[in-house]
Amino acid sequence: MRKIHLTDVTISKTEGLSFKDKVEMAKIMDKLNFACVDLPIITNVQTDSLLNKTLATTLKEARLCADATDDVEIAWESIKSAKRPILKVSLPTSTVQMEYHSHVKPAKMIEVIDAKVKACKEKTVNVEFEALDATRAEFDFLKNAIATAIAAGATKITVCDTEGRMMPDEFGEFIAKIIAEFKDAEDVIFAVSVVNTLGLATACAFAAIKAGACEIKTDTSEIESIVDVIDKRGADLGISASIKSNKLKTGFKNVKVEKQNGEAKEIAKPNVDVSNVDFALSADDTQETVVKAAKTLGYNLTESEENNVYAAFKRVAAKKSVVDSKELDVIIATSAFTAPATYELVNYVINCGNIIKATANITLKYNGEELEGVATGDGPIDAAFTAINQIVGHEYELDDFQILTASVGSEAAGRAIIKLRADSGKLYAGDGISTDIIGASIHAYVDAINKIVYEEA
Repeated sequence: MRKIHLTDVTISKTEGLSFKDKVEMAKIMDKLNFACVDLPIITNVQTDSLLNKTLATTLKEARLCADATDDVEIAWESIKSAKRPILKVSLPTSTVQMEYHSHVKPAKMIEVIDAKVKACKEKTVNVEFEALDATRAEFDFLKNAIATAIAAGATKITVCDTEGRMMPDEFGEFIAKIIAEFKDAEDVIFAVSVVNTLGLATACAFAAIKAGACEIKTDTSEIESIVDVIDKRGADLGISASIKSNKLKTGFKNVKVEKQNGEAKEIAKPNVDVSNVDFALSADDTQETVVKAAKTLGYNLTESEENNVYAAFKRVAAKKSVVDSKELDVIIATSAFTAPATYELVNYVINCGNIIKATANITLKYNGEELEGVATGDGPIDAAFTAINQIVGHEYELDDFQILTASVGSEAAGRAIIKLRADSGKLYAGDGISTDIIGASIHAYVDAINKIVYEEA
């Protein structure tokens, strides 16, 4: 019986997911025995790397795959502490994507594939090459690209039907032809990535499985369909899934994935009603409406906090036609309530570089006494948060972390929004602003802790 492994690409492909959404999704995937958790390419080194590092210490069994296409070093640093790390190189193989999207000629693309995969191989033995838009590639070029990746050290090849235009029989023949070309590559896993543009993703997946593929990468809803078919017909086909249908449905029972044009667009927070996450509020909305919107973001406000938030909302809404979910999130974080400064930031010293581990020396004032914390971490912000936890004597769950631009220009101020979940389960948001983004993050973290201490101590 051949086991088929499944990888959910919702986290890496869906826009608009919060830090918390991604962490909760990854935890569910790990628990359900997904083969791998695919991470999106790092675009914001501070926040995206923090997510990757959080998942690296959270996942127990699933492989954690970071996209190293842009920067191998940054990607590796973000997941190197994972139990089963993978680096992925995702590059186009069709002429249209190579020349018009990447502005690279075929010969140059082969050089890029070779260099990127080799750079990843220096970091880890597990390297994936993802051939984007493979179904529209010239077959000889695709074969050369895959051969180059394998020679450079790739242990997994993913063939992507990026446009989702192939019929199942065509896709099956296509995958069979590729696998036949590399039948001697015994240590290489062949996976396929399918999308549901024509409503045929599941059918294409099974055509690929029949052709010899042993891993399927797609979004949550299609994986549920694939697992359901394997449960009902797997014995006849000689295959089994790494996930059982009943466990999959139970694990994702509180997760809703909405789809448009065949692609997953948004995924709900597992334990929060998010029916109105994509809301658009205006100055005409009542306090009741705004409070309801706040609840969809995970906030349970007291009466005084509701009043503060609504007053701040009215000030913002008066200057613009629409207030969206992200803007309301910032309004709540900055105006819900202020707490007495149980802990005051006295000073901080951060040491970091590309050849040393980041170290933070934080001094906070508590009851008139200055307390010092010194800690190392995976980056300056992680080290700073660890040092603060050391002083406070408690580590609260980091629910979300956002870095926003508060002004423009060469001396622009950055705003950090930190959300910590107290032991009671209540969410507290802290706000910090500084021209130094590390300083803004530290201020926000201390602000959130002060609110927890004031409310729950």
